[in-house]
Amino acid sequence: MDSLDSVAETVLRRRYLRRDENGNVVETPAGMFRRVAETLAQAEGRFDGDVEATGRTFYEAMTALEFLPNSPTLMNAGTELEQLAACFVLPVEDSLESIFTALKQAALVHQSGGGTGFSFSNLRPEGDVVKKTGGVASGPVSFMRIFDAATEQIKQGGRRRGANMGVLDASHPDVEMFVTAKEGTGAFRNFNLSVATDAMFWEAYDAGEPYDLVNPRTDEVVGQADPDDVLDLAAETAWETGDPGLLFLDTINEHNPTPQLGRLEATNPCGEVPLLPYEACVLGSINLARHTDGEAVDWDKLRETVHMGVRFLDNAIVLSDFPVSEIEEMMTATRKLGLGVMGFHDMLVDLRIPYYSREAVEFAGELMSFIHDESWAASRQLADERGPFPAWEDSTRAEPMRNATTTTIAPTGTISLIAGCSASIEPIYNVAYTKQVMGGLEIVNDRFVDLAKERGFYAEELMAELHDRTSIQNVEEIPDDVKQLFHTAHDVPADGHLRVQAAFQEHVDNAVSKTVNLPRSASVEDVKDVFLTAREFGVKGITVFRSGARSEQVLGETPLQEECAGECDYISP
Repeated sequence: MDSLDSVAETVLRRRYLRRDENGNVVETPAGMFRRVAETLAQAEGRFDGDVEATGRTFYEAMTALEFLPNSPTLMNAGTELEQLAACFVLPVEDSLESIFTALKQAALVHQSGGGTGFSFSNLRPEGDVVKKTGGVASGPVSFMRIFDAATEQIKQGGRRRGANMGVLDASHPDVEMFVTAKEGTGAFRNFNLSVATDAMFWEAYDAGEPYDLVNPRTDEVVGQADPDDVLDLAAETAWETGDPGLLFLDTINEHNPTPQLGRLEATNPCGEVPLLPYEACVLGSINLARHTDGEAVDWDKLRETVHMGVRFLDNAIVLSDFPVSEIEEMMTATRKLGLGVMGFHDMLVDLRIPYYSREAVEFAGELMSFIHDESWAASRQLADERGPFPAWEDSTRAEPMRNATTTTIAPTGTISLIAGCSASIEPIYNVAYTKQVMGGLEIVNDRFVDLAKERGFYAEELMAELHDRTSIQNVEEIPDDVKQLFHTAHDVPADGHLRVQAAFQEHVDNAVSKTVNLPRSASVEDVKDVFLTAREFGVKGITVFRSGARSEQVLGETPLQEECAGECDYISP
């Protein structure tokens, strides 16, 4: 297998390699990849496929760091805990029984390595009547605190803290309380929060008129809110804490492949997978950094990896043992998978395309269009071999497909460290820095080092000077054309982040997890402008993170993303 760098070795040893009953590591990285490959290949035997050849193909792709599945697959495949999916949404209805059933089910999902999303929009508002007791309801935010406290006590798969996405509709009477839930407190450390907006909200905003607040218990209008005031409050709180983000439910449901099964109202913890209640999704990411040939994309190799990745992830669905029977039923019905990418910025460097450029946005669309089309072709082929997903006939898919969705862009927080590439479709954080996790990981961008040596400006003193800088644009020793290739997350203005996100979203079945990073000096109005521009660009959701917004900040990422980094790899919608 390709040699792993020290960062990858550390991440694998700390979080992925199997241990004995005394906590001693008893597996090598090659052994882990072999375990996963051989396990996933077993699914071929159920469809008269070539188990041995498929196992070799899976092993070669992972050991070459060309493709990696989500963390639960790496951790659990071939073990007693055969739960291989990362992303789940659980229903929360307006009763104590439903609320605490969801809490129990979330605990089981977290224990197995997955992350959960919930819409709390069906819960009656604070102060509403409780007929059985004659008392008053405590409201969604109060019950969310119970979920947050329970999550704090349960590590995913025994290795990392659980993660949740909490969603509340903008029409809920408690929307302002929800928006400010993280303000000035240490609460909800295990939640990302998103306000769900729809056409009614935006029509009111465009008209400069108030919109109705509706009690979900009675469907009665109980008040009105100014949409501009709600956005102002969301922007102010996001400026301070990084939450909430926004979901654009009409856009999400416009692309719902199975509307006959219900309306999409929530996502996984980082927002890249909108899911129906009890749906799950298995994710995997292609390392684009390993799919260039000199200064060009190796399209043939990329096609092969896409087809391999779809087969790999469908096999994971076949073999997964889900902790809740209702999840098993929904997963069988829709078979959603999410093939995504990482190493996008690395590929741009190889192609000599600056991240913040019109050419990068155009290339992003071309690239993801290719991956999307090939992933659908792969799913159609699997449908021929294995049959389409059972809900296909009433779905929006014109041709038989094995999977209701095939593409997603996840944050890839941890697997990109294993692969030694830039995370997801994000710009790099810096060319050399210390990542404040697992005792501190020293990250150095190999492409920058190679270019520096090739161009003759490499020096140990220079690398020391660049360490932990958030930009290299004013460093005189670095040639201007090289600087342009290494725009960092804080060099790229908001519209640059959004245009890349929108370019990918146009060709992604599910959604795109992408954070718009803003400098510490950004204003609340800047945050609000990002919200409004995101709506104009047609993305499915948006998260804004201002540098310094939280004391626990980990290199421009939210703490929750870093805790769960793995693909649920949890952060932005």
